[in-house]
Amino acid sequence: MDFELTQEQLALADAVSKLCSPFDAAYWRKCDQEGQFPEAFVQAVAEGGWLGIAMPEAYGGSGQGITEAALFAHAVARSGAGMSGASAVHINLFGPHPVVVFGTDAQKEAMLPPLIAGKDRVCFGVTEPDAGLNTTALKTRAVPVAGGYRITGQKLWTSTAQIANKILLIARTTPREEAARPTEGLTLFYTDLDRSAITVNAIPKMGRAAVDSNALFIDELFVPEAHRIGAEGDGWRCLLHGLNPERILIAAEAVGLGQAALERAARYARERVVFDRPIGQNQAIAHPLAECWMALEAAWLMTLRAASRYDAGLPCGADANAAKYLAAEAAFKACERAVLTHGGMGYAKEYDVERLFREVMIPRIAPVSQEMIRNFIAEQVLDQPRSY
Repeated sequence: MDFELTQEQLALADAVSKLCSPFDAAYWRKCDQEGQFPEAFVQAVAEGGWLGIAMPEAYGGSGQGITEAALFAHAVARSGAGMSGASAVHINLFGPHPVVVFGTDAQKEAMLPPLIAGKDRVCFGVTEPDAGLNTTALKTRAVPVAGGYRITGQKLWTSTAQIANKILLIARTTPREEAARPTEGLTLFYTDLDRSAITVNAIPKMGRAAVDSNALFIDELFVPEAHRIGAEGDGWRCLLHGLNPERILIAAEAVGLGQAALERAARYARERVVFDRPIGQNQAIAHPLAECWMALEAAWLMTLRAASRYDAGLPCGADANAAKYLAAEAAFKACERAVLTHGGMGYAKEYDVERLFREVMIPRIAPVSQEMIRNFIAEQVLDQPRSY
């Protein structure tokens, strides 16, 4: 059993860190304060070929696994970019994966190269106002018509829809009451974000102002049959090839964000002198920081385990969910402790820990709540009866 990264993986993480280095704290602070999408950063990522890290080489990607994608996401967040940087490219790392797994050769040839080159920007239309985490209860409806489908419904918390020109969209082709099981009758599409049929309304929010979140109102959107991914009614199975990688990547980003906050806190504790001694000399400061380091390291190991199992084709649902849970909790505690270590200055924007603290709420809430992960582990791992 080897817990060490390979030389190639270490080199990858180092290269991403160097890519991120020109985008310093002042850059991310400005993006956050002005609600400005980090276009220069995303362009640098695209030019470096990183958007296709987990996509097949045949279509211009690097052909790496979710492990390497997680290393990339972790390095971005740890650079100080936090969720502002990670979320700007996050969807490219996992979102198109159902296309990779279930798309036809023609679909992959048409859809993947523009994503890898950064010419296309995609958003992910899953969550709905009345369904929330109960994805099988979604109401967005795709009705078969000549040559394709007409889709009508709503989506909520769709990130990057302000700048996207493509959407990965799941809808019901069979009403839930007519489906044999709740997970049946869902169909996945990858299509144009046609703004004549889709209204995109930005949601003002607590943090990560640099990357937009939106409510989508879809009215009779025509989607050609050629834009359907996989078989009609098989959307849930297709979607799962995006959901587990997403949990792994969110976990990697959360660990990186927590480590960025912890590094700032440790530096401040060494440099800040009160009562003629560095505050880090006080165990009340040092011990909580040490606990945060241990929790983040443990969460990182769980994240790498989940990624390695996915890449090996092994069941990884429990691992991916556990990684997301542990990383989100560890990162939250690290960010909270970073603010408290800075004292009053932790509340000041110039030290950046307040931004990281606001952003760390994202992995605690999305893409699935911590409570639902507890339910999943209790039912699927510990064989407890379903509680809801």
